[in-house]
Amino acid sequence: MLETIYWAIVVGLIVLFFVSFFLFISRVSRNSSVRKDETAANGEKLDLIIEQNEKIISLLENDK
Repeated sequence: MLETIYWAIVVGLIVLFFVSFFLFISRVSRNSSVRKDETAANGEKLDLIIEQNEKIISLLENDK
């Protein structure tokens, strides 16, 4: 009887490990994709700012 309880505990812990590991991997994957999207959006914003700065500089140089 006691041996059966030990086996149930061991199997339960193994199942808990795999479920926790799966949830961890899915969370890391989800966070990685969100960061990737945010990085791309920031890159686009920086490109827009650089283009605007170049236009301002060219206008200032033409005024001289």
